[in-house]
Amino acid sequence: MTTDTATDGRPFPVVRLPEFTRADLDEISGGAEDPFEVSAFSLTWRPKEEHFGVRRNGRLVAHAGLVTVPLTVGGVHTEAVGLGGVIVAPELRGRGVARAVVTAAVEHARGLGPRFGLLFCLPDRVPVYERLGWRELAEDVVVEQPDGPVVVPTRRMWTPLRPGAHWPPGPVRLLSLPM
Repeated sequence: MTTDTATDGRPFPVVRLPEFTRADLDEISGGAEDPFEVSAFSLTWRPKEEHFGVRRNGRLVAHAGLVTVPLTVGGVHTEAVGLGGVIVAPELRGRGVARAVVTAAVEHARGLGPRFGLLFCLPDRVPVYERLGWRELAEDVVVEQPDGPVVVPTRRMWTPLRPGAHWPPGPVRLLSLPM
């Protein structure tokens, strides 16, 4: 897996995780009540199917999850690999841990088939993903929710998973819960 290096020269090896539980999230976040800072949106999120993590001194300190999602763009059915559940322990932010775990997840996503990766994030995180090659999606994205479809209230970003892939024009509808 991809490895980045901390400022002290020690590597951040990324490992596949068999699952990602609330206890894992608490281990990373220190038990924060709203670790992803999205509770104000009152959205129901789709669980990820594949998980990547970084352990430091035996402690889980980062996670990124993937799930393949159905969507339509301009009325054409396709799939994307959704990236979500990205979190890094507060004391390790800004040291390359997010780069390591997201890069490993995206490298894996390239072998899953869809042409695009898709994520939702808060505005202050856009520069982090831009540095990793993600691009902002100008179009709103409609997502499924238990009470019916809604426009996702966060920023939307995509990345090509295959050479030459370009996001097609038109309205975007995620035919599932957001990831």
